[in-house]
Amino acid sequence: MKRLVSVLLALVFLPVLAQDRTQVLVYGGDFTDLITLDPQVVYEFSGVMIADNLYETLVRFEGNDLSTLRPGLAESWKVDRGKDAWILTFKLRQGSRFSSGREVTAKDVVYTFERALALKGPGSFLLTEIAQLKPGAVKALDAYTVEMRIPKTASPQSFLSILTFTIGGIVDSEEVQKQAKDGDYGKDFLSQNSAGSGPYRLVRWDRGSQVILEANPYARVKPKIPRVILRYIQEPAVLRTALESGEVDIAEGLTPEALKALEGNPRFKVVRAETLRLQYLAMNMKPGSPFANPKVREAVRWAVNQDELIRDLLRGNAIKIQTFIPKGLLGYNPVTPYKYDPGRSRRLLAEAGYPQGLEFELLASTGICGGGVPCADVAAKLQADMAKAGLRARIRTIANAELLNTYRAQNHQMVLAGWSPDFPDPDGNATPWADYEARSLAWRNSYRDEVAAKLARQAALEPDPEKRKALYKVLTEKVLREGPYVVLYQPAQPIGLSAKVEGFIKNPMMSSPLWLVTKQP
Repeated sequence: MKRLVSVLLALVFLPVLAQDRTQVLVYGGDFTDLITLDPQVVYEFSGVMIADNLYETLVRFEGNDLSTLRPGLAESWKVDRGKDAWILTFKLRQGSRFSSGREVTAKDVVYTFERALALKGPGSFLLTEIAQLKPGAVKALDAYTVEMRIPKTASPQSFLSILTFTIGGIVDSEEVQKQAKDGDYGKDFLSQNSAGSGPYRLVRWDRGSQVILEANPYARVKPKIPRVILRYIQEPAVLRTALESGEVDIAEGLTPEALKALEGNPRFKVVRAETLRLQYLAMNMKPGSPFANPKVREAVRWAVNQDELIRDLLRGNAIKIQTFIPKGLLGYNPVTPYKYDPGRSRRLLAEAGYPQGLEFELLASTGICGGGVPCADVAAKLQADMAKAGLRARIRTIANAELLNTYRAQNHQMVLAGWSPDFPDPDGNATPWADYEARSLAWRNSYRDEVAAKLARQAALEPDPEKRKALYKVLTEKVLREGPYVVLYQPAQPIGLSAKVEGFIKNPMMSSPLWLVTKQP
């Protein structure tokens, strides 16, 4: 069987084998969450990672340092306190060019942000709710100077962090407007083409098969390897065979057992990237749903055996956490009041009007969950533990892209999902998890709690770190006990590499600057 897999892989990778392999980087993994590559719309782990290599932002973080803003397309910036607004002024680098050869100018920046506000994509709440950016608030003062104004009720530091996310990836306005149709701002075109100034340009995307990137010939930052192929490989056994046979250079989504085997082999190395990711269960609280009853949600919390999940299934490749701000960010709350107690869950269900227990659907992805374990295996473990508590989950596994579409349409009962903040600040979790009006996670799960939303807004604007931390303590514990979530764990991201690969980084925001990677012969 293993030999057959190797033969099939060799046929698939034949075009790669015909090239100088030091000039091609092949990255294997589960990329089934990929829905679009439009920087103002993309919001999925794989899409964000790829878009980071296609587009540049005004400011950026470098490597694993998520505390120091660095110049991107802007060589400098300043923040001034105006009479009724914060005024942020950016000086663009001269000579930065899109993959079309056109120079990046202030008009492209203005168009990008007007486009982001008009499209109202999944991440648009970062601009509209957190930064409170309004149409017309971004202006070109000259060809290389951009001014942005946000209300005094918004945080300029949070806004600068938001600008590092893909929603702030600057697009070639002339190219996008040329490709636009029916007033879509080029959304259809950019879903599967690129128009950025990043180190790479998108050559092709064969959905479900591969994404191919090639060096942007006009890029300011030149990639060390000119061609990158991201190959869809969902099955961990096939992924391991591909790495061991040399068909892929980077393998993301290997099982804990495979990683242990690789660590003893000098031909390979293992990176365990720190993450801010959370794996969690979400319950839809819409009227008429059993999960609208707080006692049912409480029953679910006592029916999850976190300790066994982390120890036995994840092999310790995660930390136990029950609150929604991950370890590594201000406001992380280490309290873990819920232990596995199926008897307590049964009593709560009876009090809620379900003395015979409750049956419901649990949506899970066909792909890999945080920590390198198939989501189907995580769901099966949860199903077995909840069954002892009278909670009978019918698991339905679907492709990750379909799961996300279902979840975003509020068409779920319970879903096993992953989340990582869009910018390295606690508000990157607090607003989406607690504020219904942000139309993110709270909205998807019909969690409308004005007290929680107000706490999130207050904490976002609090300048004193200790006071801010105290507000997040109140908020995280409120959502822990009353909200629609069960946070399961915070995973590390294990990645297997060929020993020939150097310079690979996956930072806690799950971004990988592939332009830094080199390969030895």
